Amino acid sequence: MADQAQFTLYSTVVGPNGWKVAMVLAELGLTYKTVYLDFSKKQHKSPEFLKLNPNGRIPALVDHANNDLTLWESNAIIEYLVSKYDASHKLSFPDFENQQYTRQWLYFQASGQGPYYGQAVWFIKECNSEPKDVVERYQNETKRVIEVLDGELAKQGWLVGGRISVADIAFLQWNTSADRIILGSDFIDTEAPHVRKWMNNMIARPGIAKVMQERAQKMSE
Repeated sequence: MADQAQFTLYSTVVGPNGWKVAMVLAELGLTYKTVYLDFSKKQHKSPEFLKLNPNGRIPALVDHANNDLTLWESNAIIEYLVSKYDASHKLSFPDFENQQYTRQWLYFQASGQGPYYGQAVWFIKECNSEPKDVVERYQNETKRVIEVLDGELAKQGWLVGGRISVADIAFLQWNTSADRIILGSDFIDTEAPHVRKWMNNMIARPGIAKVMQERAQKMSE
């Protein structure tokens, strides 16, 4: 292990979910290498990758320090990382109640944010924003999720326990998609100021900033 990264992260440059895992790895100071799959070449459907993730999606993570344990589904991965490697509770909580609140927000992110934002991006980018009523539906759902977040963040600045955790990081990359593609940055700036402050506070953290810089570089290649 001394001469190799502890983890291999299978991801893609464009999709948010792999970058979410990378942010948690970076914030916890864990070493990893990323294998970027080319979706245009169907690498995520290759027999080799399907052995790691039978769902044929990203991300997947291999923990070489734990008998090459392999997990897929981004929120399952980040729950594993903090359960096993966050003994100091940098991104998690020692008490049962806040652990459950964290899980609540992770489930909301997986069921409420990711699917709606993802569909919005797909129809906007791949279908030239048609049909318009479908795009409007997913844009409205994006607004609803952001409004839920803004209401909670108005109370305490972070989703759980008054400080950053994986509950917060899970939402960040998809919210940048809301800025860039789904709604434009004006919506969060004007309608969800607590969300904007929260996002900026996360982006300012060294580990997250490093990952976002890497993503920007990869996107420009």
